[in-house]
Amino acid sequence: MSQERKITYVTMLADEDAHSMFEKALRKVEQEYLGKRYPMYIGGREVFSEYGEFEDRSPIDTSIIVGYFQKGGREHIREAISMADENFSKWANLDWRERIRIMRRASELIDERKYEIAAVISYEVGKNRIEALAECYEAIDALRYYAKIMEENNGYEKELGPGGPGERCRMVCKPYGAWVIISPFNFPFMLANGMIQGALITGNTVVFKPTSEAPLPGLLLYGVFIDAGVPPGVLNYVTGPGDVFEDEVVTNEKVAGIAFTGSRDVGMRLYRRFNSSQSYPKPIVLEMGSKNPVIVTSKADVEKAVQGIIRGAFGYGGQKCSATSRVYVQRDISEKFIKRLIEETKKLEVGDPRKRSTFIGPIINKRALESFMNYIEMARRDGGRILYGGRVLRDGEYGKGFYVEPTIITGLKRGHELYSRELFVPILILDMFDSLDEALKEANNTDYGLTAGIFSEDPTEVEYFLKNIEFGVVYVNRRGGATTGAWPGAQTFVGWKASGATGKGVGGPNYLLSYMREQSITIVEEERAK
Repeated sequence: MSQERKITYVTMLADEDAHSMFEKALRKVEQEYLGKRYPMYIGGREVFSEYGEFEDRSPIDTSIIVGYFQKGGREHIREAISMADENFSKWANLDWRERIRIMRRASELIDERKYEIAAVISYEVGKNRIEALAECYEAIDALRYYAKIMEENNGYEKELGPGGPGERCRMVCKPYGAWVIISPFNFPFMLANGMIQGALITGNTVVFKPTSEAPLPGLLLYGVFIDAGVPPGVLNYVTGPGDVFEDEVVTNEKVAGIAFTGSRDVGMRLYRRFNSSQSYPKPIVLEMGSKNPVIVTSKADVEKAVQGIIRGAFGYGGQKCSATSRVYVQRDISEKFIKRLIEETKKLEVGDPRKRSTFIGPIINKRALESFMNYIEMARRDGGRILYGGRVLRDGEYGKGFYVEPTIITGLKRGHELYSRELFVPILILDMFDSLDEALKEANNTDYGLTAGIFSEDPTEVEYFLKNIEFGVVYVNRRGGATTGAWPGAQTFVGWKASGATGKGVGGPNYLLSYMREQSITIVEEERAK
């Protein structure tokens, strides 16, 4: 099934039926979803906040109101945590095979609803139809993959050898309790799905808070799990200000663990506050972005490298934690490489992601737009050269949303801030090198360690790269995305250093262990008479 899904993604542009279904879903979303008022769900009960609502507007066109969502207060968060805690014992003691059945049913429901969900994603965060549908396919495969992993591990129960005469020993992995899940805007369905299913399938309960930039895909995901058979109260959905939410979560003793995907600053603050506020150590699963390099040696296939880097750097406007953000190209092929990189970047269509031909939609909000302008100004001020792009697009339909050109910058001194800061906009920093050792030194010169890539047809260079690169997810000669596109069951998506906290990647065989703790059980049986 996973291979089938990946082929579907790759061939989507030519699939006329899929385009027709997506456009039909866009019309349905316009008629049935946009502009409505949406509640929180605590213990299965609709909750409307006395603190009012916040507007969620589309980055495609800010006159489009996606919906009105609740400004949850601290008491709402506390109630949701209590509800998850109260429902923990029953869910944890449910046979793990039944939890698997529910997760598989959730995958079926996403498959049935994928065009509708993808259309909401496009409206909410400006993702083009290919990437929005791919997000749904990835969620389907993740649920099925982890159901299989649970079965292969027998629900994480394992018989061990006797410690002494008459002893029968086994190891059992058990859930912690009520988890808080906090998801980002860039993969508002899939990343939330990964964390929620990780907690639920292992027997934990969940309080789920999506980012206020993208609450509607999260609400659709909540509906999928409830419709699949997750009991109300086992999963709860809350929205509202992040600071109010954080203050309650880090100090509430009923919170057994936190899973967060987002910025390094917020992730590290959660890490420090949670560990210092609780009465004993508790688990926290973090994915906190990166500054991802690609090395292009003189022995690379230049066309392959150009395609992979463009897709990695400018897919979804660079708003991925795995986005290609730094390229180091060997000096003796740099002129040829740069020429082809600019030629192919010029072909990318920026525009309304509802249109079939669009590759890059809007960036997420005004704050991101201002950051883009600041980075361009910073580069020019400090001696950088804009090889392509650098403009905010304001004319015509562009003036209604947040649109910028894909941008390539070179000439900055090494050590410049733009080499180390995660930008989360479509800006690619380019540098030249003479030796592979030099390139590796620069590639590794970051606190982050999520994804990295190399283009070289020389096996010796590739092997040297693989032995020395300090990143958790590495790709070699990947035309489909130089640093992007990890898939459940194929690439374990794991951050090293400042990019993660557990060393166990989502989409891989060890991820579920982050949501469980071992228990060693020894039963002494009466020795048989000799």
